Amino acid sequence: MDRVQIAIPVRGFGETSRRDAWWVQPAAVFAGLAAALVYMTWAAIQGEHYAFGSYLSPLYSPEIFGDSSHRLFGPQPGWWPAWLPFSPAFLILWAPGGFRVTCYYYRGAYYKAFWADPPSCAVGEPRNAFRGENSFPLILQNVHRYFLYLALGFIVILSYDVWNALWFENAAGAASFGIGVGTLVLALNVVLLGGYVFSCHSLRHLVGGRHDCISANPVQQRAYDCVSCLNRRHMLFAWLSLVWVSFSDVYVRLCSMGVWTDFRIL
Repeated sequence: MDRVQIAIPVRGFGETSRRDAWWVQPAAVFAGLAAALVYMTWAAIQGEHYAFGSYLSPLYSPEIFGDSSHRLFGPQPGWWPAWLPFSPAFLILWAPGGFRVTCYYYRGAYYKAFWADPPSCAVGEPRNAFRGENSFPLILQNVHRYFLYLALGFIVILSYDVWNALWFENAAGAASFGIGVGTLVLALNVVLLGGYVFSCHSLRHLVGGRHDCISANPVQQRAYDCVSCLNRRHMLFAWLSLVWVSFSDVYVRLCSMGVWTDFRIL
């Protein structure tokens, strides 16, 4: 049989035969991720207005060292470098941040939006070689499975924050049960973050993907099916949780500053 060689043309950056507005999605992803990154960085640097009564911003939880009543230990530790401004968020944000940065969905999203790798399907890239994730530094993305364990712990911690948000100081100075708008804001934040974490590809592999014949393990089969069901909406949970964790910080911050009033529902 005769072999026919087909020459595949090399596209220049942005060159494509597509006639649709292919650039809209990567541009929207770039704007959304950049806005979230800028806001969270700004909020973390502030180091204040992150707590309001029984509410604690999820960007600062757990508060290991700090100035609010939620802190686990004392104020700014003595070992903190004098030249570096202190913020309780600096001690913890690396964990959920690392989970998102190494996330399988976010990788594909910011590779396209920030690095144009590629800008979109069938669109020319600004490079001619492909190194993939088998070489440094992108091989470090494989630590995502370990960040998953930390993310699961944060779900427990943030759920405890919601429990604390159910108790308010009354006129006698004692804690009384109640529900405020902020309680619902923090509770919904846990639900959306839980949806994002429990729909993780690495979690699906952890609960059942390690077996060649998963049907031989009924319990793991059910867990695998459950995570797989959530996994179909992993992208949706990724965006909703990103937006809502930022809004949760905004809510607590503006209540602390006296800009917003936290209405008591119960």
